[in-house]
Amino acid sequence: MNLSLFIEKLQDLMMENNLNAPTLAKIIGCSRASIYKYLNGTKIPSLDMSIRMANYFQCTMENLLGIDVENHINEFLTCPPFKDRLPFLCKHFDISRYELCKRTNISESVAYYWSKGTTTPSLESVIKIAECLNCSIDFVIGRTKI
Repeated sequence: MNLSLFIEKLQDLMMENNLNAPTLAKIIGCSRASIYKYLNGTKIPSLDMSIRMANYFQCTMENLLGIDVENHINEFLTCPPFKDRLPFLCKHFDISRYELCKRTNISESVAYYWSKGTTTPSLESVIKIAECLNCSIDFVIGRTKI
């Protein structure tokens, strides 16, 4: 993840929507300090906070993260729990959880906890999975059908 691209895009989205950090924090349900840390690059947003921001700005995750300059407008879905999404992805892409972990350098024990719903993946892990499967971040998390 290129943090500077995310920071630049977040600043642009805030400016386009006439938002300051305290207002955005209130809208997405986090602290002002967190927004300031995202903006100065000292903190990477969690997957949940990233989804909240993308939902508010009605943009794709790739657009929010500065990976894709175009915002391919889609009908965004409510993300299912990742414990349900992970087996779907493995089946859809015909890949075992073990092979997915091996290709992404994600610990098998971490993926095990995801599959049990004990933890959820980090934004960085979801990006790795999307790159490995050659699909969008939004598809990995279930925000889009394609």
